[in-house]
Amino acid sequence: MKILFLADVEDPYYWDYYEKEKLAGIDLIISCGDLKPQYLTFFSSMTSIPIMYIKGNHDDIYETDPPGGCECIEDKVVTFKGLRICGLGGSMRYKPGVNQYTNMQMKARITKMKLKRMKLKDVDILVTHAPAQGLGDEKDLCHQGFEAFKEFMDKYHPKYMMHGHVHKTYGAGFKREQEYNGTKIVNTYKNYILEI
Repeated sequence: MKILFLADVEDPYYWDYYEKEKLAGIDLIISCGDLKPQYLTFFSSMTSIPIMYIKGNHDDIYETDPPGGCECIEDKVVTFKGLRICGLGGSMRYKPGVNQYTNMQMKARITKMKLKRMKLKDVDILVTHAPAQGLGDEKDLCHQGFEAFKEFMDKYHPKYMMHGHVHKTYGAGFKREQEYNGTKIVNTYKNYILEI
């Protein structure tokens, strides 16, 4: 199975220079946030590939103009061809905004999912916008990662954590892939194909 992850910037390779052959073999598209709703709607209208998304800190427009033909997986665990996928969007709160949270608020979101009897221990892929604390994040408050995500990985051991938010263009500290406690963490900035 191949999953195309998108985040943070609209890739001209797919959008401006679209050819259906470029998506050959892709089974699922997942957005890790901060993409124009029109970009995701474009994929849903040009392909028959299912599209899921979580929201980034710049996606307040999704409240009134969500991506058409796509499934929001915020605060949910969904199953796709046997894979269990958990979505937790947003970033660390650094100013007023719909998709920004304190670490305690993020912990509360996870607890609420657990109380709804979502089987978090069976999650294969954790999809977030922000990274986990100390694992590919930055020092400024806007780009700091959530300690709650680290705790999620410690407790539930997803096979993968896929996030965006920290751009490759931010400097030499950018890490595309890393490992933490048995979980492969991938920064999906722009695009990343995960083959399972």
